[in-house]
Amino acid sequence: MELAFAGWSGVLILLMYGALMLGVGIITYLKNRNVHESLDEYYLGGRGLGVMVLFFTFFATQYSGNTVVGYPPTAYRIGYEYLVSVPFFIMIIVMYLTFAPRLYLMGKKYNLLTPVDWIDKRFKSKAVSILAAILMLYALGNYLLEQFVAIGQGVSGLTGGTIPYQLGVVFFITIMLIYGWLGGMRSVAYTDTMQGIALLFGVFMLLIGSIIYFGGLPTSADYMQAYAPEKLGVPEGPGVVNWFSLLLLVGIGAAVYPHAVQRIFSAKSEKTLKRSFTRMAWMPFITAGVVFLVGIIGIATFPDLTTAESELLVGKMASAVANQNALFYWAMVLLFGGVIAAIVSTADSILLTFSSIVSKDLYGRYINPEASENKKIIVGKLVGVAAVIVLVMIAWFPPGTLYQIFVLKFELLIQVAPALILGLYWTRLKAKAVFIGMLVGTIMASFMTFASIMPLGVFSGLWGLLINLLICVIGSFLMERSAYEEEEADQVIGM
Repeated sequence: MELAFAGWSGVLILLMYGALMLGVGIITYLKNRNVHESLDEYYLGGRGLGVMVLFFTFFATQYSGNTVVGYPPTAYRIGYEYLVSVPFFIMIIVMYLTFAPRLYLMGKKYNLLTPVDWIDKRFKSKAVSILAAILMLYALGNYLLEQFVAIGQGVSGLTGGTIPYQLGVVFFITIMLIYGWLGGMRSVAYTDTMQGIALLFGVFMLLIGSIIYFGGLPTSADYMQAYAPEKLGVPEGPGVVNWFSLLLLVGIGAAVYPHAVQRIFSAKSEKTLKRSFTRMAWMPFITAGVVFLVGIIGIATFPDLTTAESELLVGKMASAVANQNALFYWAMVLLFGGVIAAIVSTADSILLTFSSIVSKDLYGRYINPEASENKKIIVGKLVGVAAVIVLVMIAWFPPGTLYQIFVLKFELLIQVAPALILGLYWTRLKAKAVFIGMLVGTIMASFMTFASIMPLGVFSGLWGLLINLLICVIGSFLMERSAYEEEEADQVIGM
């Protein structure tokens, strides 16, 4: 019996999930008519997200389309070396716990809306705030592009090419813009919950089906031993250094994602935030570990795929498993919808935060401080739509694999970490030192990235961060500090 996703079957699945997401936006709007009158309500869900909704919105932020669609192909190409992808996500949780509870308290104390809000409050420097906003917008735009590419590849791969890449991108971006425009953060958080449940169930069923029908890890190990022994080993020397540098790059970078930080401000209470993180601690094994195994099993199931072909690995495996029986067919239907919904939910989170930085931190703070909250929201929405149009044009012909797009954004985003995190605890940290460090670190990381320079196998973003930190620390000690500055810093940070 032919059960692979094709024709009207795939179209109906897309329409079903699209209708569900639109329904969430409409219901949220009808229940919260004042959503467009308040920045807090539109961008933070009224600062009232509970444990489960907060957990799933963090889950959708951390485990995006890149994880489910992009990680298995990378594991397929390099083998067991990519086991490092599981500690990636453990490192992110560790980083969250170093600053998220304290940042939540600052957010509550000062009514903060965005991460740039905190940087502006802490350093009171236009130069620092604008540079941080630019770096965050760059990272968000980069990440949004990644999600658009993932939408197209997910739809095309999981329908066996029945639905073209470009059509999948346009359809779901339109859905995303409509429900995000209607319901703001609440729509985003509720769709995150819906896709998270579907995604977890579908991914586990894909793994179970792959083990049952394709032989699992033993079969893949036998194949690799015979035909690709290099995929069985772990790196030595420089490779280990590269592992740890990527671990730091991703751990710090993902923890300071602007849309992740905004979720910290959205929590109902500090207790709610900590309980959500407790649940998140299990997810690296349940999600990243599972999709890693899918990629490894795929090595023997679909041998000798090119790089471009391997990018569609999840779709190939889902269709193959769906062909086995009706149970796995419907499980893959759920996975199919969950993957697409997960990608869209991550994209809407990014777009929401992108708009909030534009409306609150640039337009509302420097261009038109007298603007009403409704006008700020409208400006943020319009700029967000313009950014989407530009990124869709780029995504029409994607500029590389998902993994390459994924790494690029972290090189510059982590340059805001000293201001965001160190500024929470160290009163002596000076605005001028932070600005110089952030600027020099950005220039250095950019140059090294474009020149493909990686001394000792360490990513350029970390070299930039090292210089950035040194300038921040040494500069803050060398620069004179007035009694007023000292008192001001103590007052801002003090609880």
